[in-house]
Amino acid sequence: MSTGLDATSSTQFALHFATGSHPQLLVPTLTPYYTTASGAAYLQDARQVLARIPDGSVNLVLTSPPYALHFKKEYGNVDKDDYIAWFLTFARDILRVLADDGSFVLNIGGSYNKGTPTRSIYHYKLLVALVEEIGFHLAQECFWYNPAKMPMPAEWVTVRRIRVRDSVEFVWWFSKTPWPKANNRAVLRSYSKDMIRLNERGIRATTRPSGHAIRASFDQVSAGGSIPSNVLEEDVPTDMLKMGNNAANDHYTQRCKEAGLKIHPARFPATLPDFFIKLLTETSDLVLDPFAGSNTTGAVAEGLHRHWLACETDETYLAASTFRFAGSEVQLSDDAIRRDAPLQAVRPTDRATTR
Repeated sequence: MSTGLDATSSTQFALHFATGSHPQLLVPTLTPYYTTASGAAYLQDARQVLARIPDGSVNLVLTSPPYALHFKKEYGNVDKDDYIAWFLTFARDILRVLADDGSFVLNIGGSYNKGTPTRSIYHYKLLVALVEEIGFHLAQECFWYNPAKMPMPAEWVTVRRIRVRDSVEFVWWFSKTPWPKANNRAVLRSYSKDMIRLNERGIRATTRPSGHAIRASFDQVSAGGSIPSNVLEEDVPTDMLKMGNNAANDHYTQRCKEAGLKIHPARFPATLPDFFIKLLTETSDLVLDPFAGSNTTGAVAEGLHRHWLACETDETYLAASTFRFAGSEVQLSDDAIRRDAPLQAVRPTDRATTR
């Protein structure tokens, strides 16, 4: 797909951005809804923004699109029968805009088939399509353990009691080439008590029944931390990517309540983008979220001194996402201010950080 820029212009913008300029310069024909020191948020269908970004400009695309559900939710879900074709219209440009060592991290949940206690395989079909049709490489499968997920569908889980609560979502790490930029030293976890005890006592070299060789150096803790697993969690750092998404007292949620703005119903926790941004990018790299919602990704990227771009089609969610940048200056566009609602609820109490 065309970037909307000729080859010379694409190169110029990429070079200009690389020298530290603001990422909105990569999308010169669109006006952001708001900007911060490090990023820009667009009230646009992401396909309109992606089409204008020069090739190879983005280091990490990290997102959680609306899932394909057999019932519709208020934030807009595509029917399972149409989901793969719909998502691939974004994926082609996501691949194009990634740097050769860039990554695409996709959080996607499963669902049940309508009317039966059986699971849909739409997300597996999407995985295959992203690799075989679009050309991504599957770098690794990761899993988000979300203890806050509701026991749904109620018919099968809480009424008939014939299924158990679904508490895991897929987080697929794709790459443009087989060798994406990554450094697990940036996401080391604290050593477990067992590891500390091994270090204190020492171990003898041996071979496990599985055939794995255990060297005498296995008990060393000089690396500075343990390598995390591919199951993400928040509270127990040695086993899983465990993160709830039901925060009721964080700044974003409290400010939405105070302003009377609708809280995004499918937020992922800051720990998830924090983990992958640290793992897959370096300072000043560019992170893109094409389905930004309440823009957790952008806020985390800003805090980690990365550049960011975000796209969202719901103005209420995008306006409320400015609350995530407490203590930072948020520059609303003239067009956003002229649109008035829902920004009437934002401006009066955020004049210190929004202008």
